[in-house]
Amino acid sequence: MMTVHEVSSLAGVSIRTLQYYDKIGLLHPSGYTDAGYRLYDDTDLERLQYILLFRELEFSLKDIKAIINSPDFDRSKALEQQIELLKLKKEHIENLINFALGIKMLGVKHMDFKAFDRSKLDEYSRQAKVLYGNSQEYKEMEEKQKNRTKEEDGLIADRFMLLFKEAGEMKGTDPASEEAQNLVKRIQEFITENLYTCTNKILRGLGKLYSGGGDFTKNIDEYGGEGTAEFVDQAIQIYCDKAEIVHSEQDCH
Repeated sequence: MMTVHEVSSLAGVSIRTLQYYDKIGLLHPSGYTDAGYRLYDDTDLERLQYILLFRELEFSLKDIKAIINSPDFDRSKALEQQIELLKLKKEHIENLINFALGIKMLGVKHMDFKAFDRSKLDEYSRQAKVLYGNSQEYKEMEEKQKNRTKEEDGLIADRFMLLFKEAGEMKGTDPASEEAQNLVKRIQEFITENLYTCTNKILRGLGKLYSGGGDFTKNIDEYGGEGTAEFVDQAIQIYCDKAEIVHSEQDCH
């Protein structure tokens, strides 16, 4: 038997989440200590694995509960379905990675979008279509950019980088603060308005990209100061976690 703290550490799931799963009847512990703390056995851990796999596949908690509580639930069949869905998700993620790599191919320095003259955009378009021409995000970005002038691209770039400058002024504060979370919301809205629809999933990936080293981290830190990229990523992950909790709670009502 494992305590809730041990399960939290093993599975990478917060204690609060495990408590919530218990509250909604998704994952009850098999026992309790004399002090009333939850205890989980191997069967509970197996059930948690299925829950987490379904969550990775973006099933709602309501749907997961209905699936695994069904008397017809076939663990073997469910695992096969999860594997197929994960393969599809992998393909989607690879498309997003290629999307980011395509942007990187432009050779942007210091995140200065004014370097996007027509010749570079034409070459980027040619290479990008080879990489991810069928990507919905790419098609949307291409549609939004097609009628812009170089000056307009430059203005958009300047406005975008001002957001990272603000982040640089905030670094060292709590990334969960209202100010930091509002900044993340503005970053997401800016990307959606000017490039492509920035879902929470894409936003979370961008946060990891910003702090993952390489040109993105270097450019953001040079603009906002060392540690800015990491601060933005932390704020983004908190923002997306909060949105996921709210979504999960709504699904259960």
